[in-house]
Amino acid sequence: MTPNHINSVQWTQAVGYSRQACARVFRDGGSPVDALTAFGVEADDTEHQDWSRAVDLIATSLCKRPLALAA
Repeated sequence: MTPNHINSVQWTQAVGYSRQACARVFRDGGSPVDALTAFGVEADDTEHQDWSRAVDLIATSLCKRPLALAA
């Protein structure tokens, strides 16, 4: 589900990147909390974190960050 305040194209790209990153963490034996930590996202309730929630939180954090412009 795309949040209303985020561009749908940006959200789709962020979710795709987030899924790929979470898949790599999972493949390496990590947990959803490890994936959140890798992106600097604080896990408020570490006992109830699952992969779908981690993907959404990472995608949301990616959409919040300002884009770096080429100099």
